[in-house]
Amino acid sequence: MRKNFLKPLMLVAVMLFLGACATTEHLRQDPALQRKIEANDVLRSLRIDPDREDRILVLDPERITAEDVRETLSGLPAPRIMNIHGGVYPVHLAMESFSRFLSRMGYPREALRNPGDGSYSYSCYDSSDKLAGVLAWHYEQEGMRPMIIGHSQGGMQAVKILYEMIGNFSEKVSVWNPVIDQSEERYTIIDPLTAVERPVVGLKLSYVSAAGSGGLTRLLPNQWSMAGKLRKIPDSVDEFTGFSIGLDFWGGDLFGLSTSNLYRANGEALVRNVKLPGSYNHVILPVTSHLAKSEEIRNWINSYTPVDEPSIDVEFESDSMNILWAADVWHSIKKHWALELKRLIAAKRRLQNAQIP
Repeated sequence: MRKNFLKPLMLVAVMLFLGACATTEHLRQDPALQRKIEANDVLRSLRIDPDREDRILVLDPERITAEDVRETLSGLPAPRIMNIHGGVYPVHLAMESFSRFLSRMGYPREALRNPGDGSYSYSCYDSSDKLAGVLAWHYEQEGMRPMIIGHSQGGMQAVKILYEMIGNFSEKVSVWNPVIDQSEERYTIIDPLTAVERPVVGLKLSYVSAAGSGGLTRLLPNQWSMAGKLRKIPDSVDEFTGFSIGLDFWGGDLFGLSTSNLYRANGEALVRNVKLPGSYNHVILPVTSHLAKSEEIRNWINSYTPVDEPSIDVEFESDSMNILWAADVWHSIKKHWALELKRLIAAKRRLQNAQIP
């Protein structure tokens, strides 16, 4: 079954360099579903039992267990995750597989989908200023700083978005409404935690990762603006993880074998570099939905501790393809889910205390 899936996706890899991008039909939701955010709307609408809030506030973000997800985080709001796929149709199917993995591990499905068309990933050919505006819209609406998971060219686009958010390409970035897929023709949001109006430029994301980004894809015209920038991570994100694969022809600089694949911080962002085994396949790296079907594999993933060169010495009865990438990313997603809930709860309690006479 794995071989049958691999062959068509290897053909997709060849298509990466054709320079064309297939489009999908967009099924837009009723614009009436939009709502204009007023100061403190998000905090006032947050409904979490006080006992559960207390449990969240004492969670160790670096050690979120399966029980923590099931008993404490499940059913609660979660940061929006923007998956960005690389290349052309149908590589988005790999990112859909990753979204199914996250959902089966306990992440809310609604936090993974584009609210406009229901899709589970954005194209690397979407403009970076539009995607930055979408992320700002979600933060204003939901109160938790979004995350980006980028694969191949999608990882390059993720870093480009970080540069958009520091004003590197333009002094102003417009808020973009994903429900109607249009700019709102404004450049500021109401910060949901402080009730202060602030520009999109300057917004900081919680977690971003890029996997298999660089290599020959640097030659494509839509990536020329990233020359000299890809491996330098600005301060528009708290934590960034860059994944490289040894012998990666498509996305690895010098086939993923040199230090040129290492990311570094321009400022204070926490930047990690993770080298995946050379046996991993660039094209199908996000194909992970099968992992969450096995209780044995789910337990191993939930117990995973991040390292720079992960390996596995366990023989599983089920297919464990791509488990190391999935485990590392899931660890960071759980961590920032907990951290963003802590920020939201703390802001809500500050507002409540300020209103007590």
